[in-house]
Amino acid sequence: MNLSALHPNLRVRIAVGFLQRLLDSMVMSFMAIYLAFEYGVAVAGVLVVTVMVLGVVGTLAGGHMSDARGRRRTLLLGETGVCLTFALMAVADSPAWHSPAIVYCGYLVNKFAASFAMPANDAMILDVTTPESRKLVYTINYWSINLALAFGALLGGFLYNGHFTLLLTLAAGGTVVIAAATYFLIAETRPEEEAGAAAEPRGSILRDFANGYRLVLQDRAFGRLLVAATLFMSIELQLINYIGVRLARDLPAQNLLSIGSWSVRVDGVEMLGILRAENTVLVVALALVAHLVLRRVPDRVRMYAGAGLFTAGYMVLAVSDTGWVLLVAALVLTVGELMDVPVRQALLADMVPAASRTRYMAVYNLNIRVALVVASLCITIGSVLPPWGMAALYGVFGLVIIWQYHAILTPSAARAELARA
Repeated sequence: MNLSALHPNLRVRIAVGFLQRLLDSMVMSFMAIYLAFEYGVAVAGVLVVTVMVLGVVGTLAGGHMSDARGRRRTLLLGETGVCLTFALMAVADSPAWHSPAIVYCGYLVNKFAASFAMPANDAMILDVTTPESRKLVYTINYWSINLALAFGALLGGFLYNGHFTLLLTLAAGGTVVIAAATYFLIAETRPEEEAGAAAEPRGSILRDFANGYRLVLQDRAFGRLLVAATLFMSIELQLINYIGVRLARDLPAQNLLSIGSWSVRVDGVEMLGILRAENTVLVVALALVAHLVLRRVPDRVRMYAGAGLFTAGYMVLAVSDTGWVLLVAALVLTVGELMDVPVRQALLADMVPAASRTRYMAVYNLNIRVALVVASLCITIGSVLPPWGMAALYGVFGLVIIWQYHAILTPSAARAELARA
């Protein structure tokens, strides 16, 4: 399968998703810094947590809205809100006004609107893909997102100091393009059975909302995948939490490369930057190659081996103080990531019922928020445990991930054998 064979909606959403991640990385990565300078670190932490909480509310509301009223309408509401709030933030940050309070209010609503649209976007991808095409689609999407995050962070880093208003203005202009693409190029994809269910008489909005999510939370297989995804993300976020702190504090300055009298000498902070860059570059360079090489490998093998390699790589990052060992560990964990993530996304797509796709995706996306909390707690835990203790904790996370995969895949394999009999 090639890109031209994909559903037109899908091609547009991949392109739009690239631009969305680019803008988000370009601006939102620096909002915590902006708030810390304006209000102090302690207050900024509270403000960012408030944004995260409202993002959870937005995700759940968007999931319900998309299942009840359709993907396209939800996307348009969310993307229009993002566009308007970026414009408000740009005006509020301009020299003529300069109101940090209004910038923050815009940021708050912006993340709510972006979170509101996210489940509809994810569900639309499920609506227009087949089980055979999903691994390729998720691989392309994963590659595109990482490329956008890398370029966005780079561009934002150069323009943040002294040009933050320009960044916000560029983001507002970019989201106009995104909203226009959704309005003119995207068709509704909500399954007919879901639309028929939405047309049936319903009770109160709150009752419908609660009943819809109650059914999602009762799905045990989905719950196991959610636990695995949360722990996987918790390990991944260690690089910018406990591992980042450990490297900055404990890694001795060392020569990473020496050629004659010329050498590359790095400290812990610089090593952290190199490891993050290595992961991003490897994902961008190898994602599509990995899909071609691994497409005949059974899903079970890919998920078990991927989770194992990913966890092992982070266990080494938690204990090693040797630059080249850290670089090899980052290579190993990236290979594990590339083996696992597209298959896990395809497995999620296969287990989600059509009538509740966006509710499922809304709940699934909460794994990132929970993982952020777990990763933050690991900094505190790491102040008590030695590095080998943290590595052991990551190992426990990895074993639980594989256990959850085994519990999900074994019943499905049994059912497949029964169907063939």
